[in-house]
Amino acid sequence: MDDTQPRAFGFSGNWRDYAPIAFTNLLLTIVTLGIYRFWAITRTRHYLWSHTRFIDAPLEWTGKAKELLIGFILVAIMFGVPFLCLQFGVQALVIQGHDGMAALLSLAAAATILYLTGLARYRALRYRLSRTWWHGIRGGSDDSGWSYGWSYIWRTFVGALPIYLATPWAMMSLWNLRWNKLSFGSEEFTANGKAGPIFARFLLFYLLPILLVILAIAFAGTFGGMFGGMIVISNFPMPLRILAYLVIVLGVYALLGIIALAYYSAFLREAIGHMTLGRLHFQFDANLDDWVTLTLGDIALVIGTLGIGSVFLNYRHWKFFITHLDATGEVYVDEFTQSTTREPKQGEGLLDALDIGAF
Repeated sequence: MDDTQPRAFGFSGNWRDYAPIAFTNLLLTIVTLGIYRFWAITRTRHYLWSHTRFIDAPLEWTGKAKELLIGFILVAIMFGVPFLCLQFGVQALVIQGHDGMAALLSLAAAATILYLTGLARYRALRYRLSRTWWHGIRGGSDDSGWSYGWSYIWRTFVGALPIYLATPWAMMSLWNLRWNKLSFGSEEFTANGKAGPIFARFLLFYLLPILLVILAIAFAGTFGGMFGGMIVISNFPMPLRILAYLVIVLGVYALLGIIALAYYSAFLREAIGHMTLGRLHFQFDANLDDWVTLTLGDIALVIGTLGIGSVFLNYRHWKFFITHLDATGEVYVDEFTQSTTREPKQGEGLLDALDIGAF
């Protein structure tokens, strides 16, 4: 790609301009005991969308806070109350000695939650596309997502069946299935990413714990400790051993995080890189170094400000995504007609209630 050519996507926001919105959202959310969060989300999206350019025009967010609020209330009534009753029912069955029936109900509840998780992910994406406008044109889908929920269950199960080795296939196939149901304007999205190119990075993350067990045995033999019921004695001073254990633990978490980021970066490059919209072809060029820089910046921001800086995380993540997103091909605005898909009336209540939303 020619770096001298302007990218299809651009972001013109500034954290100083966003700061009044972020701190006002935080203050009002605290004062209203969380009720204002739906208006906070809407204000944030208005800012981020309006400062995001695609080719020659900015995006526009047309969603309303009351849509998010109504969606959350409906989900709380329709699903929250039955699950609460189910929980008490399971406890009552256990007390009465009906352990088998309680186990079946618990299994059914877990399957239902998994189904609703898939449904929530799809419907949230559909809602966001329906409220995203460009040149007066929006996205959406007429698919309600009920079948996607079932696909989410069985693909997740199949992905986990061979001791989770098919997880990359499950993730990629669900990504493709989700986007292939969606459209923007008169054009439909197509997604056909493959799991093969990203499997090696997943395997590295998968095998790392086995390698760490081997290293733990060697470490115990050097510094002393207990492993497998055997006590290993070491002459190293206790403070040095404690320090070494802390370094090892922190190092393990850091290494796992880096390998997870390596896999996720490869996943997004493969998934987005095999997406099209009409004659547009998308690319996402963030590599591992970019993700590590973003993550370390997030950690430093949150810790350095004692948590207050977390109000800027949504801004940072959106800017990161748009900065590394690009598209090539042709789009003719005159031929790009308005979407005829139904517009959902409520927001992301299910996604929010299950606590799996983005922002």
